[in-house]
Amino acid sequence: MSAKTPILEIDDLRIVFPGPDGGPMPIVDGVGFSLAQGQALGVVGESGSGKTMTALAILGLVPYPGVIASGRIALNGRDLQSLGPRDIAAIRGRDVAMVFQDPASAFNPVRSIGSIIVESIMRHRSLDRTQARAQAIAALRSAGIPSPEIRIDAYPHELSGGMRQRAMIALALVNQPALLIADEPTTALDATVQLQILALLREQAASRALILVTHDLGVAAEVCDRIAVMYHGRIREIGPAVAVLNRPYHPYTKALLDLVPRFGEERRMADPIPGAPPWAGEVVTGCAFAPRCANALPRCTAEDPPLAGADHLYACWNPVGAAA
Repeated sequence: MSAKTPILEIDDLRIVFPGPDGGPMPIVDGVGFSLAQGQALGVVGESGSGKTMTALAILGLVPYPGVIASGRIALNGRDLQSLGPRDIAAIRGRDVAMVFQDPASAFNPVRSIGSIIVESIMRHRSLDRTQARAQAIAALRSAGIPSPEIRIDAYPHELSGGMRQRAMIALALVNQPALLIADEPTTALDATVQLQILALLREQAASRALILVTHDLGVAAEVCDRIAVMYHGRIREIGPAVAVLNRPYHPYTKALLDLVPRFGEERRMADPIPGAPPWAGEVVTGCAFAPRCANALPRCTAEDPPLAGADHLYACWNPVGAAA
């Protein structure tokens, strides 16, 4: 990791929900990483891997009846687990903010986007309504929304999908948070708008810490300097983006990379990863990816490998290539 002081530190995070038998069912199990200013981490994996739940835990938004069973989340050295609801609410939007996957449902449909942004500014900063409105217009302009003086009074349904996502980014950035979390921010957008949104996130990552949650390694490669690959609630590989993308050690990472189209390659149908991931919280003996893995050894179905290594870590008994 960088020698910079971390903005975010997560250690051994475990999130559980009640299982069918009433006992704890882990959805996120043993996740840990740190992030400093100017760093962008891509958290990648299939649906149900624990990506979004990890992000929601940072904001204190794990949905009921889920709970953080153990672990530590620290923002600028402050242990978020020790804070009460009022203190956590004060941090959201000021120190850490989130761009949600579907801005159409994240915005209140009966309020203008400007009124929501102005409210966030006035909650966290000592500005009157006129000053807050001017700041909201500036934020919309910075997010690439044309004619922000007019768009500020628009309702969510009056904006295109791309404009709504830009408005969501403006809302997230208006109070200059140290940490920005973007959860699948380009999923519902066309390719041209996707590139514009990713360029905006890449620009913002230079002045703050960024977590980009995505199922697409290609999207993570556009923005992030580090990548963490999650599967069944655990990080299976994490390291510098260049290392993970060019020399993946975990077979799951390699399988995800094989699905990414490459410029200049002859058009081909990507082969899906065989099988299906375990359902979230399912108890699995050994490595959860072993039933889908061509590299699996007998040991893989009996023992879950630990995450090991230096700057480029992986959890695999039979890694792709020679990993040391």
